[in-house]
Amino acid sequence: MEAYAVFETGGKQYKVEAGNEFDVELLDAEAGSTVKFDRVLAASDGKELSIGAPVVDGAEVEAEVVEHKRGKKLVAFKKKRRKGYRRKIGHRQELTRIRITGIKA
Repeated sequence: MEAYAVFETGGKQYKVEAGNEFDVELLDAEAGSTVKFDRVLAASDGKELSIGAPVVDGAEVEAEVVEHKRGKKLVAFKKKRRKGYRRKIGHRQELTRIRITGIKA
C-alpha cells in the first residue's frame, strides 16, 4: 500500500498520493512555486495510519503549483411561472492546479 494523506484547503478535503495532479481553490502562489499544506487530517506511510484530532501534528503535504485557471461556467436560472420573473446568473470559479510532490507523515 502506498503512502497517502487527507488534507484540507479552501474548505474542502482531498485524499492524495504522491504524483497526483488536481484542482483546488485559488492559492496565492506563483506557477512553478512550492506550497505546503499543514492542515493534514489523516496521514499514512503505507503501513500505519495516523488520524488527527483535528490535525496530525508534524504532518504536511508538499505540492508544486502547475497553473492558475478558471473552472467550468455554472449557470443559476430562477423562474416563477406566469409571473414574468426570470433571473440568470453565471459563475466561473478561480482554480489552481497542483501536483503533489511529497507527503511527510
